[in-house]
Amino acid sequence: MTGRLKNESGFALILTLVITALMVAVVVEMIHQVYVDTSLSRGFRDGQQASILAESGANGAARLLNMGLSNQTYTSLSDQWATPLKLDDEAGSLQITISEESGKININGLIQQNGEFEPFTQGVLQRLGSRLKLQVDITPAVADWIDSNDQQHSGGYESAYYRSKKPSYSARNDKIMTLTELSLVEGIKDSQPDILGKLRPFLTTFSDQAASPLPTVNINTAPVEIVAALDKGIDDRMAERIIAERRIQPFKSIGELSRVPGLDTIATGLGGRITIKGNLFRITSIARVKDSGRTVEAVVRLSGGMPQVLSWQEY
Repeated sequence: MTGRLKNESGFALILTLVITALMVAVVVEMIHQVYVDTSLSRGFRDGQQASILAESGANGAARLLNMGLSNQTYTSLSDQWATPLKLDDEAGSLQITISEESGKININGLIQQNGEFEPFTQGVLQRLGSRLKLQVDITPAVADWIDSNDQQHSGGYESAYYRSKKPSYSARNDKIMTLTELSLVEGIKDSQPDILGKLRPFLTTFSDQAASPLPTVNINTAPVEIVAALDKGIDDRMAERIIAERRIQPFKSIGELSRVPGLDTIATGLGGRITIKGNLFRITSIARVKDSGRTVEAVVRLSGGMPQVLSWQEY
């Protein structure tokens, strides 16, 4: 009888220990779940705050650009907007970077309404391609991708060609929405070296002025590669001189282009394709609240009234 009691006591002890262990495990799991739920809740809240902060930064930058440049006859890389802004406090941080799209080539300006090449844009793209040592002239293929007809340019590809591929697709036959879309164009897609990667820093899909039939390039903000491609009369030496002159003092009128010998004559020949003030800007607003971050990237056009938002991405 004594042995039986001992066995029962031992079994009860083991059962108690098992129950206790299970209870501890349940409590630990509950604590962990509360911690996870709390962390997720805080993370969601911080993410929402970061999103609001990033959006506010982009909207505020657009309005400040509009006000700051409304009475200025030129825009340049020495302007205050070209210097990144960073704000920090105990709640989080905000970093705003602005770049001017008006110093780039509008790829959608390659084709005129009649489906023919726009000579200025075609020439700039061809000279830029040569300078970047691209293996092919992309202008015919891009032109066929953009134009609304199915008449193939020499060296180009229309929808019938793309539909013969696997997987099949069609040319857009309209304006390109994003530069990434160029990766679908024959001659650019699957290219070695990466043609789109080389071209991306110099292209935009937006026009400096709404419904403007003539693409323009701001010589105050264009990179040296584009400056050198503006006209066949601009060699490397003149391009570097232009960059040096605008760094010392931005061109505040078309007449001041005469500071670079020969440039005023070239500007006259380009028929107003060179400008000294841009209206198209890309704003990147990066916000962080604790461990959460949000980025807003917007392209805006200044037009006298409220800035016009042409593109808005948040990630």
